[in-house]
Formats: sequence, structure tokens, C-alpha cells
Amino acid sequence: MNINSIPIDLKNIIDPEQPDFIVRTKRNYPRKKGMSMLFFSLFWNAFISIFVIAFIVPLVSGQEVHFKTNDVPTSGSLENWEPVLVPSLIIGLFVAVGIGMLIWALVMLFQKGAFFAGTETRLIKYRNGKLTVKDWEQFSGNIEVKQKNLYGDLEMEMRTGKMKSRSKGSDKFVPDIIYISGVKNVFDIERKCRIRIKENDPTPVIAVDNTTP
Repeated sequence: MNINSIPIDLKNIIDPEQPDFIVRTKRNYPRKKGMSMLFFSLFWNAFISIFVIAFIVPLVSGQEVHFKTNDVPTSGSLENWEPVLVPSLIIGLFVAVGIGMLIWALVMLFQKGAFFAGTETRLIKYRNGKLTVKDWEQFSGNIEVKQKNLYGDLEMEMRTGKMKSRSKGSDKFVPDIIYISGVKNVFDIERKCRIRIKENDPTPVIAVDNTTP
């Protein structure tokens, strides 16, 4: 992409560096992540709908619902709402979570892409007037590349991230990911990114003494 055809804010932040590449992505997130979230949200909402149909719908219809609390038979209705308040709030919370996940899945699937520019020292993202700049030294060098037909996706791991607790074993470090999704010449972009990451690698080089005693 020609530097004269990009937004002026992006052009200004690139200057005076010469870009290795400038691309405009088709999507802001990989399609596979959006589809995974969509299927999970649909499963979640289908499961929660069982409780909605069995508990909330009869309650709203003015009927009395029967359930157990600590193995003690309990009943409630709109007139006797105290026993059903906590279960209703819990079900409502799970419904809200399910709706939120569904909305986020649709955002991931249909959110438009961004401009990416790679220079000698950094990777720059420009989307809807917002600039995000990452120095190459912030990347770990682990890059996943996928291509289908003319377009491909890049998933680039950062050195930053967060610890995720696991039920079994020690906590696991989950790195932050930069997505460059839906671009042509994806392997060429990956090669240029890898070169810059290696050039800016902050990891000290350990000298090896090959002399024999």
C-alpha cells in the first residue's frame, strides 16, 4: 500500500521512518476466534434457556414454581417472591453473560479491520482514529501464520500477558496477542516482522567458550 493513500495521522507517526510494509486488514479479529466465541455463546444460551423456560417463564406467567433449597422443598410465586429472588437473580446473571458473549462474538466476526505499518523499530496499528504502537522488542518472536486462498492471518505473541490459574498444576502464563487478520502476502509480512523482531531482541546473547582446558 502506498504511504500517500493512508490516513494522515498514520502517515505523520511513521515519518521520518521508511515503512517495511503498510497493509489494511479485512477484519479486526481472526474469523476462527469469532466463530469459536459464537458457538460457545450459542451453547451457553441454549443451556441457560432450559432454566429460563423451567423457572422464569412460569414465574412471569403467574404460576407457582417448585424447587429445592438445601434439599428442602421450596415454592414461590410473584405474590411470594422472596424464595425465588436469589435463583431469579442468578439465572438473570447467566442470561446477561450469555447475551454479552453473543454480542462480542458478532463484534469479532463483523468488526472492520485496521491499518498496520511496520518500520525498522516498531509496529503501528491505526483504527478509527486510534493509534497503537508496539516496539519490536516487545514481541517474543512466536508467530502463527494461516492462509486461505489469497488472504491470511498473523497471530504475534507479545512478551506481556497475564497469569491464568489452573485447577491442576501451577498457573500458566498467557501472552497478549496482536492480530493482523485478512491480508494478502501474509508470508512476506511475517518474514519482515520476524526479521525486525530478531534485530530488536532484548535478550542478552550468552557467549559460549569453546576453548578446551
